[in-house]
Amino acid sequence: AVVSTQSGHYGRDTNYILSLCKMAATEEVPVNKNKKYRKEKPWDTDDIDHWKVEEFKPGDMKSNLLEESSFATLFPKYREKYLQQVWPNVVGCLKEHGIHALLDLIEGSMTVKTTRKTWDPYMIIKARDMIKLLARSVPFEQAKRVLQDEFTSDVIKIANATRNKERFVKRRQRLVGPNGNTLKALELLTECYIKVQGSTVAALGPYKGIKQVRNIVMDTMNNIHPIYNIKILMTKRELMKDPTLKFESWDRFLPQFKKKNVQTKKPKVQKTKKKYTPFPPPQQPSKIDLQLESGEYFLKEGEKKQKKQDEKTQLQQQKELKKRKEKEQVFIAPAEEDLTIPAVTSATGVDIDALKNKLKKKNIKIVPKPAQSNSEETPDPLSGERKPKKKKLSKNIDVDSEIQNNVVPSVDHVPETNCSVKKAKKKKKSLQSISSEQLLVTPQTDANDDVCLKKLKKKRKKPDVLESDAVVEEQPLKKKKKKKAVPLSGAD
Repeated sequence: AVVSTQSGHYGRDTNYILSLCKMAATEEVPVNKNKKYRKEKPWDTDDIDHWKVEEFKPGDMKSNLLEESSFATLFPKYREKYLQQVWPNVVGCLKEHGIHALLDLIEGSMTVKTTRKTWDPYMIIKARDMIKLLARSVPFEQAKRVLQDEFTSDVIKIANATRNKERFVKRRQRLVGPNGNTLKALELLTECYIKVQGSTVAALGPYKGIKQVRNIVMDTMNNIHPIYNIKILMTKRELMKDPTLKFESWDRFLPQFKKKNVQTKKPKVQKTKKKYTPFPPPQQPSKIDLQLESGEYFLKEGEKKQKKQDEKTQLQQQKELKKRKEKEQVFIAPAEEDLTIPAVTSATGVDIDALKNKLKKKNIKIVPKPAQSNSEETPDPLSGERKPKKKKLSKNIDVDSEIQNNVVPSVDHVPETNCSVKKAKKKKKSLQSISSEQLLVTPQTDANDDVCLKKLKKKRKKPDVLESDAVVEEQPLKKKKKKKAVPLSGAD
């Protein structure tokens, strides 16, 4: 460098040149003022993982905690039964870390507190996350994993994503997928446990996976299908296996999805053409004209407001009456079926009263058909009244029992059987031959009974038919033909 001697600032120029020469010799780079006091760290090499979380052991904290920290969270009513069953396990799990847990079923809350035995100051935050997950329907076996240092949790709120409830339910179901397949795929790709419950999504897993889950959930609630994010995660998983692509951009390999607005075609409404008229339509009355006609124009402002208020209250009363009727409609019993007995008709649906009048005009006698029923009382088909039915006598008559009960067996009580007519006549004669004096039994002495019985047995012949052990078969009776008889039942 050449220094000019003509200038009066010789010393200043030489000092400047000397400083430049020193800088060139040492080749020092000017340091930023903010990084002036930074020094080199020879122990910080590339093989050190700065994101690794070192394990915290019981002896790492030198002194006990000075203050008590506590966290509480509420849980829904439907989780009460499950939490009661699992709570002993929760208390035992937290006791290992020196955390005290309380379950209040009256208030519906879970509380965790630090104690003097707590050896990890951050464990109270982990216990808080654990009771939050338990309140959001995460099972205890999964929730206790949050106490590990490698895992964290996140409760994502999705209630305010959409205002429309139907749209919200559809998008939430889209996140779950058919038979839970979409949720299972997300769990495998992100290595996280995901639980969709109500208006929240609870996630539990490593820090990287939790971040991915939150992005996918928020995209799904913003109308981006989770299948797109699943495809991106699958491609990234394959690219991670290739070490050559470690320091390259993966944008060229990832799928690019464009948003498509598919507009639905609306049906065209055909407008009917009006007939052409050369004359314009009549002018419609204005608002002031209508007020002049009704007289409202001349009212004062207070009267106008009162009139509007009256109309408003009238409409409210009408709506209230309508709603009240709709509510009362629930308590009105439905119309019951008509269970009244109709007019007496035959089995074929013929009106008997009309048939009677018709036959009376023709002078035809009506003979009622005998009712065949097992009941003791039979209804009269003409009058509708019930008449007592005559009791049938037993087919087998035990003469010995009748004599002991002071009853004289009558001849008419003997039933007709399949035996010959001669045998039946002989039985009647044998019964008639027994005098009433012989049948009368005096209850004074037992000897008279024996005498009467012996006499009666001598005169009886062949009691095989009259004994109770014999089987009697009724002979069908021959019905006599009746002249011009019309039965009640039947369409004849």
